[in-house]
Amino acid sequence: MEKGQNVLRLPAEQLYQEEIDALIQAETDAVPQGWKMSPRSVLTYITGGKAGNTTISPKYIGHQRLVEIAIATLVTDRALLLIGEPGTAKSWLSEHLTAAINGDSSKVIQGTAGTTEEQIRYSWNYAMLIAEGPSNQALIKSPLYRAMETGTIARVEEISRCASEVQDAMISILSEKRISVPELGVEVPAQKGFSVIATANTRDKGVNEMSAALKRRFNIVVLPSPENIQEEMDIVKSRVAQLSASLDLNARLPEEEVIEKVCTIFRELRRGVTLDGKQKLKTPGGVLSTAEAISLLTNSMALAGSFGNGEITDYDLAAGLQGAVVKEEVKDGKVWEEYLENIMKKRGSKWVGLYKECRELNG
Repeated sequence: MEKGQNVLRLPAEQLYQEEIDALIQAETDAVPQGWKMSPRSVLTYITGGKAGNTTISPKYIGHQRLVEIAIATLVTDRALLLIGEPGTAKSWLSEHLTAAINGDSSKVIQGTAGTTEEQIRYSWNYAMLIAEGPSNQALIKSPLYRAMETGTIARVEEISRCASEVQDAMISILSEKRISVPELGVEVPAQKGFSVIATANTRDKGVNEMSAALKRRFNIVVLPSPENIQEEMDIVKSRVAQLSASLDLNARLPEEEVIEKVCTIFRELRRGVTLDGKQKLKTPGGVLSTAEAISLLTNSMALAGSFGNGEITDYDLAAGLQGAVVKEEVKDGKVWEEYLENIMKKRGSKWVGLYKECRELNG
């Protein structure tokens, strides 16, 4: 059986192993200690290009300078913090940076309200601890601990969702570049190449505000939403193609017109104004991010493949749009109804079918 054949989601370093190998083989620049390739090759891996005869697909479509700043940060001893709205590819960029730099994106701590300081530092196998006392065998190392001792990069997702005491533990580690294990009487210093990439969601600002002390330990890169509709369409088209290739959707990829309709609706409702800037709109409670547009189209493909003829119809799209826009039935239902009647209905023959299907579901 082929490696990873039945795995639902392969890590980036396995999914793009051929591209990473090609970049390493074609390397001509200096490679920092602990890295698999040079900063310039990491940039090519992220933004696309060529490595010998191998075409490198773009993983992030957006401002190249922001990617350059992120990579340059990781060459220094500073940690990197990626901030942005939901769906601006923070986690996606974080995963691919670690895949290219270390060939391993698996050292991840998922920040939640329930994340503890032990998950940042280390914990114990309590059965072994009681039976034998503190020992290296009883020690359970966190992803951050493993990154420090191997000189690699750890990822901390949604750091602003972590409680303040967890964030304080991060300050100590980023400042001292070592973890103390008093039970064993040892201190583990970070090896060269160690760093941290954290992500934070601007919508979660009020959950656990990051302290100024913690922010000072990071170089901050703000990832913006796609600048224009064509850029957003390119991102959506690329990601839907990648996702559908690993799923048995039994459907054709969405036409350009279908992608344009979804991105138009999302951008207008997200910004509260039509694309031409002539008409103001009420905005729903949800984010309507690029990531949600990708999810909506993938789900529409699943509907078309499972219950239709394999081609996305207005009927399939309407179901996805209803679920994406109307998160709170009373408020968002009204916003969506006004958009249908005041905007979509007046857009001409190309939009008539979608308007009718959406109207019927929202009724």
